[in-house]
Amino acid sequence: MTNRDNIKLDSQTPLQYIKGVGPKRAEALSDLGITSIKDLLYYFPRGYLDRSQVVRIADLRKHVENGRPVTVFAEVFRQEARRTKRGNKLIFLLTVKDESGFLTCVWFEGFQWLKNTFENGEFLALSAVPALDKLKRPQFIHPQYDRLKSAEEDEPDWGKLFNTGSIIPKYSSSAELERVGLDSRGFRRIIRNAVDRHISSIDEILSSDIIQRQDLCDEKSALKSIHFPPDFNELENARRRLKFDELFFLQLMLALRKRNAQQQLRGMTYDVESKLAHQLVNALNFELTKAQRKVLREIIDDLKSPYPMNRLLQGDVGSGKTIVALCTALLAVENGFQTAFMAPTEILAEQHYQTITELLKSLPVNVRLLVGGQRKKLRDDILEDIRRGSAQIVVGTHALVEEKVDFLNLGLVIVDEQHRFGVMQRAGLRSKGTNPDTLIMTATPIPRTLAMTLYGDLEVSVIDEMPANRKPVRTALRTEKEKARVYQFVKEEISRGRQAYIVFPLIEESEKIDLKAAAREYEHLQKNIFPEFKLGLLHGRMKSEMKEAVMHEFKKGEMNILISTTVIEVGVDVPNASIMIIENAERFGLAQLHQLRGRVGRGPDQSYCILIADYGWFDMQKKGGDILEILGEKENARVRLETMVQTTDGFKISEIDLKLRGPGEFFGTRQSGLPGLRIANPVDDAELLTKARKEAFDLVKNDPHIRREENIYIKYFFEKKFRNILELGKIG
Repeated sequence: MTNRDNIKLDSQTPLQYIKGVGPKRAEALSDLGITSIKDLLYYFPRGYLDRSQVVRIADLRKHVENGRPVTVFAEVFRQEARRTKRGNKLIFLLTVKDESGFLTCVWFEGFQWLKNTFENGEFLALSAVPALDKLKRPQFIHPQYDRLKSAEEDEPDWGKLFNTGSIIPKYSSSAELERVGLDSRGFRRIIRNAVDRHISSIDEILSSDIIQRQDLCDEKSALKSIHFPPDFNELENARRRLKFDELFFLQLMLALRKRNAQQQLRGMTYDVESKLAHQLVNALNFELTKAQRKVLREIIDDLKSPYPMNRLLQGDVGSGKTIVALCTALLAVENGFQTAFMAPTEILAEQHYQTITELLKSLPVNVRLLVGGQRKKLRDDILEDIRRGSAQIVVGTHALVEEKVDFLNLGLVIVDEQHRFGVMQRAGLRSKGTNPDTLIMTATPIPRTLAMTLYGDLEVSVIDEMPANRKPVRTALRTEKEKARVYQFVKEEISRGRQAYIVFPLIEESEKIDLKAAAREYEHLQKNIFPEFKLGLLHGRMKSEMKEAVMHEFKKGEMNILISTTVIEVGVDVPNASIMIIENAERFGLAQLHQLRGRVGRGPDQSYCILIADYGWFDMQKKGGDILEILGEKENARVRLETMVQTTDGFKISEIDLKLRGPGEFFGTRQSGLPGLRIANPVDDAELLTKARKEAFDLVKNDPHIRREENIYIKYFFEKKFRNILELGKIG
């Protein structure tokens, strides 16, 4: 019988014993988290060079028309800078040569970075779609490049370097790694040695049944072909297997988490017929949408279950999630339980508190607000109220998690914009009760495949219908030069009785600087642009009382324009505000832009979102090749802003956002308590994700403790890889 003691551990051998590594390179690699042979084998290429498309420089003209990238191997001959006639911008030109002629490569951006990048005499592999310059000569624009040898090295041994067939792997590197010889070429050498000498130490992880059902290649073959594929068909097979592994173990984590949650009997029962909830709904001046009613029925079914509710509630900005959450809280209150309602910022917590108290003003429900910065006497009174159980609904920030907060009978936890909280904060709040029911809300619509990845252990409800009286927000993109027109439009709208937001970006690294900039702009706008109107300033460093006073004044209509940083991103609800101006919009993420736009359009009047950006570079022709990071960011910014103009559909926006940022960046795996994905993508690999999910959930159903012999390697690998997050997995 197989047991853990017999599992081979050669793959855990320290890196320095691999031929070509040594202590210095091993130390540099450890900074990447690569400390063993197995880690190195799982350091996948960032791309590939297709040797079958290598051409001589003299033959490039033949490939101009077909629009496909080709590769040349050439020596750096000359480097120079030129200024454009228009705009007087510096461009970087690199001339390379092979035995057939010369080729010029052009970069329109990044001169300061590029000028110290290349050495005359070094050999490069350059790939791009060839184009013609004004003199009809072939050229490369923003080519991808890979270093083949430095100027000091001997002539490269082409046969040895490219003995992998027609496809050459390219590996990500850094200045630190290049200093110890680990550029892409250096990685190829040491990984070649690792594959040749140590691939036999890699154990097959999956059971033969899963491999057969899913038509997967074996693990060793996958690792060989991901690094040195003999052809693109083998490369695709390798990628499919390794993607499946990532998705399978991620789904296994979720399946085990769900099993753990279902093993915890709640031990509390609900009388789901709530008079308070009916009174609230009947008192509203609008009808609940069909989607809201459907979600409430799903929540009621959860509360009837013997297991704790663990539900994710998705709904676009303004779709009415708060009412659904409040009805759920009233169910808890009427059954003798307290509700904790946690929001990510004080502004949002205060907004929820004001909304809830207004909606419940005619009902006998005690609602308290707990945030940082409250006066000691008030805070002590709130804490005592919570301890006695007389505080029935407690709205707050992460202050709710503090040790001094002691609930008498916490039965329901509601977490708003949950991706802004760490796993331990959410766990800390749930620990205030005995297996309380949990409702997680987000106004960031999540694509189905991502929801399966991040929240595969949760039941998911979606409010996919907006209130009937809501008009789509009209969105426009404007330049700095057009600000005068924008400000004139704001004046006209305010003269009609409307209000406006003007939002400035705020990034953590330069918070003080940005706050000063916002304050200066506030003074400038009040004095020079809108002297006839009343302006207010709001930012995160203001004391709670001041923030509350500013928001109260703006909400009451006593202030015309609110100048703010992104503290108003979520939750702020002022129906009379019809204009959202976002300064330096290129600095904001797509989801953040959508959230900010959601602050307007909450009343019956037509609302507008105006994005002001420095987008002179938007019209720059998109070039092929490995564009510098700064160019990639500019291209992403262009896509973000154009997406905002083209659609208000939150789910479509989230799909594009996911593609731009990648699944690892969408919420941040550190926050979600889930392992990262290095090769799989929940959007692009949706079909594979579905198959991996079924295999993982079926395994846990049929072998709950993963004890069967055919699954022993799965259990070993799972515990080894995810040991640090297994406990977080139970509570995430």
